[in-house]
Amino acid sequence: MLPEQTLRDAETLLAACRANNIKLATAESCTGGLIAAALTAIAGSSDVVDRGFVTYSNEAKNQMIGVPMPLIEQHGATSEQVAQAMASGALERSRAGIAVSVTGVAGPGGGTAEKPVGLVCFGLAQRGQPTVSEKHVFPGDRAAIRAATVAHAFAMIRARVS
Repeated sequence: MLPEQTLRDAETLLAACRANNIKLATAESCTGGLIAAALTAIAGSSDVVDRGFVTYSNEAKNQMIGVPMPLIEQHGATSEQVAQAMASGALERSRAGIAVSVTGVAGPGGGTAEKPVGLVCFGLAQRGQPTVSEKHVFPGDRAAIRAATVAHAFAMIRARVS
């Protein structure tokens, strides 16, 4: 069950996309499909949500959305470079006008000094615009980090379509 605030945010985002006639795609790693799940929990979302890619493994990132393995090997899966490539790949492989991607360390293990638990990298690709990326370190446990990631992904998309 998704939190009520997440569902309200999803409704607001879907309305903004509809108002601007924009279809949306997602490429998710650390959230495992939570962004797409929150959007598609809203009845009628199929007029906005084109598709979602859950690319949890490096191989899936490469095979499904074309992230080059050398890029992953050079920067690591949790990097702004990979997040940008994920968003671009999702956009290229969809009918969407905008794509968001997330890749990170949700914990509780897996963190390092350079890439601590809570680090999430975001990518946003939009047709006719440069692909952008951001990184944030979110506090809390695995559930809190993933929830914050969904909220921030929604905010990034909303800023572009509003």
